Amino acid sequence: MPVSKPVTARRLVAAALAAGAVVGAVTLPASAADHRPHQPKVEISKAQYDSPGRDDQSNRSLNKEWVEITNNSRHSVNLDGWTLSAKDGRTYTFHHYRLDGRATVRVHTGVGSDTRTDVFQDRRTYAWDNYSDTATLSNDRGRTIDDFSWGRHHRDGSSEDSWGRHHHRGDDSRGRHDHRGDDSRGRHDHRGDGRH
Repeated sequence: MPVSKPVTARRLVAAALAAGAVVGAVTLPASAADHRPHQPKVEISKAQYDSPGRDDQSNRSLNKEWVEITNNSRHSVNLDGWTLSAKDGRTYTFHHYRLDGRATVRVHTGVGSDTRTDVFQDRRTYAWDNYSDTATLSNDRGRTIDDFSWGRHHRDGSSEDSWGRHHHRGDDSRGRHDHRGDDSRGRHDHRGDGRH
């Protein structure tokens, strides 16, 4: 029985589509190879910028001021040469430190002995402004990996504080920002104690 023209045309179209799918499947790995894998996601996860209690600049008070950095990837990241800096330029540089996968390190302001979970800036004065500041984490090439901001805003002339955090992650090509309420509240006034 002879095959009708519509059936033959359908078979030709189906064959062409199948051939296109094979070509697409063959070229997919080549195009996928052009994409570089994402860098490990390291971020500033939390900050205690207002040391609880009196601002007496004791080492105990200084070490209650800290910033936490979290590695959300499964692989460890070498932070040697990475920096954590404040808006006014105060900078801490990591030396010979590797942050394990799914781990967090707390960077304290005062003096102490470094461990896997806590490192110390060895400062004698506070590093972070209670009212408005930005902590910036940069890699050893100076590229911003993440920043974490806080600030004080007055509404309608009242003294009510509205605290917020602002993240800019260097690995997000869309420049997306996260806005979250912060659980750390400032309680100190500006005094001539080296605190901003």
